[in-house]
Amino acid sequence: MIDIIQEYWKALLWTDGYRFSGVAITLWLLVISVVLGGSLAVLLSIARVSSIKAVRFPVWLFTYVFRGTPLYVQLLVFYSGMYTLEVVKGNELLNAFFRSGLNCTLLALTLNTCAYTTEMFAGAIRAVPHGEIEAARAYGFSTFKLYRCIIMPSALRTALPAYSNEVILMLHSTALAFTATVPDLLKVARDINAATYQPFTAFGIAAVLYLIISAVLISLFRKAEKRWLKHVNSSSTH
Repeated sequence: MIDIIQEYWKALLWTDGYRFSGVAITLWLLVISVVLGGSLAVLLSIARVSSIKAVRFPVWLFTYVFRGTPLYVQLLVFYSGMYTLEVVKGNELLNAFFRSGLNCTLLALTLNTCAYTTEMFAGAIRAVPHGEIEAARAYGFSTFKLYRCIIMPSALRTALPAYSNEVILMLHSTALAFTATVPDLLKVARDINAATYQPFTAFGIAAVLYLIISAVLISLFRKAEKRWLKHVNSSSTH
């Protein structure tokens, strides 16, 4: 094991020339997909709870499709399927985008986490106490100010514990990137296994690195929960 770590530690943990390490690619996939998916989910969750069916239904359909199908299938559709469509082949920008395994992986991860996060945030919006909303309206808050100052801050705080689980699941989901030839952590581990014929060591190292990243993420979310959910923690102790 020591020999393998000494030989492949740069591929696993460090930038080697123009190539990024497996951990760097994994973290990059995670951060970009979570930031883009989470930001889009904030907007879509508001549409999801709209009383207007024409606004609510397209968002429901989007979340239904991406939550109802496996992420692996979604990745294959984007990576292997989209490039075969004439509309994609005939468009220079689409052609270039879907030829990249990294782009396809990011798209699949972003839309998948966006679908789950949208429903999560929508549920948190519905859970905002009605009294808070009525009080804000009594003070003359507009709909935009009501969502910006009352509903969304309360909903996001409520959704934080569940959202931390979604981020950890997205970390695990990045392991599918190797199917699109993206050199993430698992792809590097597979390459090590192919070169050394020591699967236990190769994949064991990858497992340990995933555990370390998960521990760091969990620690960060715990600190965020202690900071933004003080009222929940204090009330639970009484």
